[in-house]
Amino acid sequence: MPAFRYRGKPLVYFAGYKKHIGFYPGAEGIRTFETDFKERKYKFSKGAVQFPIHENLPLDLIIKIILFRAQEI
Repeated sequence: MPAFRYRGKPLVYFAGYKKHIGFYPGAEGIRTFETDFKERKYKFSKGAVQFPIHENLPLDLIIKIILFRAQEI
């Protein structure tokens, strides 16, 4: 699974599927942005969120998550 690294550590992972793009910011990333996922009606689990393949990626939210993860590292 492809990943972006920051300071030698995994920042986020991602993967393409038939109906969604899986985005994996880790458990704390999911907990922190759970309200955003619920408001936007995205499916999510303990470590991943699913962005529907037929919709534009929520770049504003992805940027927030990446900045949050970078601060964690």
